[in-house]
Amino acid sequence: MLEIISIIFNSFLYQPLLNFLLFLYNILGDFGLAIIVLTLIIKIITNPLNKKSLESQKKMAEIQPLIKRVQKEYKDREQQGRELLKVYKENNFNPFAGIFVLFLQIPIFFALFKVFQSGIDLAKLEPYIYSFISLPETINPVFLTVDLSQPNMFLAFITAILQFIQVKTATIQQPSKEGEKDQMEQITEMIQKQTMFFVPAVIFFVLFNLPAALGLYWSITTVLNIIQQRKIFNKK
Repeated sequence: MLEIISIIFNSFLYQPLLNFLLFLYNILGDFGLAIIVLTLIIKIITNPLNKKSLESQKKMAEIQPLIKRVQKEYKDREQQGRELLKVYKENNFNPFAGIFVLFLQIPIFFALFKVFQSGIDLAKLEPYIYSFISLPETINPVFLTVDLSQPNMFLAFITAILQFIQVKTATIQQPSKEGEKDQMEQITEMIQKQTMFFVPAVIFFVLFNLPAALGLYWSITTVLNIIQQRKIFNKK
């Protein structure tokens, strides 16, 4: 079973991404630019799902008053669940929309990790290269003085800061007087504040130990996500 998963992973994610990255490198002659262009193309491909997830997140914030009303009126869990489903259906809201994007991003990230991890070792690449892709004699991993094949603390820090901005942008606050907040609202608000700092910290320590190429990919993706979030959340 694991062998089948490995074959599928290599055939449909790792090899296509690796070969397309080499194709871009052969054209652009710059490893950093090749990663940026690859990131933009991945973003364009995944944009419909990502947009749907953000719209669902915005809708969730908009129907929060209805959800709270149901939770207060119906104490029976089964009846409360049925009423919440009615609210979701009436407002065309899918609570699982964000999960699809997460499931899509995780294998892409691991495929890119494998690409960047061995992307400089040309001897290991040859078995995975398509016949119509030219394998360059050497790959220069330096981009703006940063060696993308090695961990880089500065790029990891910048990515963490960008992640903080994204999490903050993604947190939609509902207007509510402090005295009117119930216990659940207070707990939710506390979790959001902790997440705002916890997620960037995790991102920093993860990227600090990985090739800087992943940090470049992640930072460009995060910038694009911030722009998209602001556009969708500010839309009336």
